Amino acid sequence: MCILDKKINMIRDMKIYAAPLQGFTEAAWRNAHEGVFGGVDAYYTPFVRLEKGEIRNKDRKEVSCERNRVAHLVPQVIASTSEELAVLVDFLMAQGYREMDLNMGCPFPPVVNRKMGSGLLPYPERVEALLEALRAYPDGMFSVKMRLGWQEPEEWRAVLPLLNGSVVKQITLHPRIGKQQYKGTVDLESFALFYEACEVPLVYNGDLYSVEEMQQVMTRFPRLSGLMIGRGLLANPSLAAAFRDGKPWQQEVLYRKVAEMHDQLLAAYEQTMEGGEAQLLHKMKTMWEYLLPDMDKKARKQLLKCSRLDAYLRAVREALF
Repeated sequence: MCILDKKINMIRDMKIYAAPLQGFTEAAWRNAHEGVFGGVDAYYTPFVRLEKGEIRNKDRKEVSCERNRVAHLVPQVIASTSEELAVLVDFLMAQGYREMDLNMGCPFPPVVNRKMGSGLLPYPERVEALLEALRAYPDGMFSVKMRLGWQEPEEWRAVLPLLNGSVVKQITLHPRIGKQQYKGTVDLESFALFYEACEVPLVYNGDLYSVEEMQQVMTRFPRLSGLMIGRGLLANPSLAAAFRDGKPWQQEVLYRKVAEMHDQLLAAYEQTMEGGEAQLLHKMKTMWEYLLPDMDKKARKQLLKCSRLDAYLRAVREALF
């Protein structure tokens, strides 16, 4: 087999996952993205969690069948104890889900301070308790999304043997420590060490913003079972499909499709939001925090300063066409 054919096969076989990002990759975004752009094998929900012992109503709606139209949805949960985890898994099982992801990577202090997300990683005994709790669900297919550690990039060394011996079917690793949040650079050398020691199918996540960067990671780590893209997909919604194509999309095509996705998002939010035009306008502006970072700066500034929905929609059209 020639090198080109091998590369084509690797691209064809590589799974592409859409990462969960709180406040961005909600059901409306997922539905619109799959409908307009596609290229994603599975979408992961922002984490479902307990608040005062109860599952938040917002989270219940986010994972409901009525709101989700994507072909493959994986709900993510976050917990600090096996008791909390059991409540979340029981709820999702009752909704018909069998595949779930456990968040051990969230880097934000309010979460970490409760020993959740990446705040679990310095405490392997807590990780072990959560993994043992999953054995009570033989019909479940569980994965984990994690970082190298919370404070130190070596914390994974005590956690990975637990994962290797658990019922977890897949691990997604973002090679930063939690304290970095999204600052600095990814630690590919530490990822390489994890990759060699990992006995579970492994997915790479972190700083994938272009087809070229995705191909480089795939080539360096050929045994990966997938790539997970988050902020890169928010910035360029065509990224997954472009990876399948083997090249970036033309700007004119990308902008036209972004306009189509924007219209679908607007329609979805109009149906679910009850706070009137001001709330709707604020929500629509949120997507531009990441979307099309190379767009004309003047056009971006113009649409973000709009205080009326009709003016905002005109500004978006002028920016994209």
